[in-house]
Amino acid sequence: MKYRYWLLVPVVIIAMSSCRSTKKIQSAITKKDTSHVIPVIDSKADSMRYIMDTYHAVENRKINFRTFAAKVKVDFVGNDGKKSDFNANLRMYKDSMIWVSITALLGIEAFRVLITPDSVKVLNKLDKVVQLRSVGYLQDVAKIPLTFTDLQNILIGNPVYLDSNIVSYKRDERTTSLISIGHLFKHLLTVSNNDYLLQHSKLDDVDPLRARTCNITYGGYDNRYGFPFSTYRRIAVSEKSKLDIQLQFKQIDFNLDLNFPFNVPKNFDRQ
Repeated sequence: MKYRYWLLVPVVIIAMSSCRSTKKIQSAITKKDTSHVIPVIDSKADSMRYIMDTYHAVENRKINFRTFAAKVKVDFVGNDGKKSDFNANLRMYKDSMIWVSITALLGIEAFRVLITPDSVKVLNKLDKVVQLRSVGYLQDVAKIPLTFTDLQNILIGNPVYLDSNIVSYKRDERTTSLISIGHLFKHLLTVSNNDYLLQHSKLDDVDPLRARTCNITYGGYDNRYGFPFSTYRRIAVSEKSKLDIQLQFKQIDFNLDLNFPFNVPKNFDRQ
């Protein structure tokens, strides 16, 4: 059991950002439905204005914070179909630190992770091992140029890889989807019409040979913090392997004074 937890540490933190699959975004935006896809190139000024107004509204919805803390219940299904669940304490200091403590059975802390803009540290308390890596470790595992800021946005619930190069959009009674093409990904981002809250994000690799896709679903919005916060996320990734991760955020606090302890015992092996 302890080795399975060891595998989950990089998986939960990095797989939330590693987007892999063979399904293409074209299938998502050409699937028959009641909405109408409107190419920007054929649109009039009012269509372009609607697109940019929506884009800026989504940008303005981004959560700004100094610190963030939460308890997170994680349900995980790997490629082997086996289910795992555990609890994690998450703390973030904006643009500086992401700290995670993972609890194993009987409430015992199994792992502690500290990520900064230039380093990744994983303390395996079960095997008495510490891994010390550069932030490039995230990119090596995720196979994309993942930054500290990207990971921070995923955890706080802000959109990632949102590019202003919007090539089309579609709108129905309740939602609007913006289809953009960035340097890395084609992005189908769906938001609610009335308040521009994130509903779904689908990333598909621009390079068809890479065949990476990630689906992120947002829900359970809570308004008690002065702004809507998504307390439920589902992240589904697949290619040669499949991952399905569900996150339930509880005991959420913003802008408290937090500490980020990460002491390495002398008897721990360094890797």
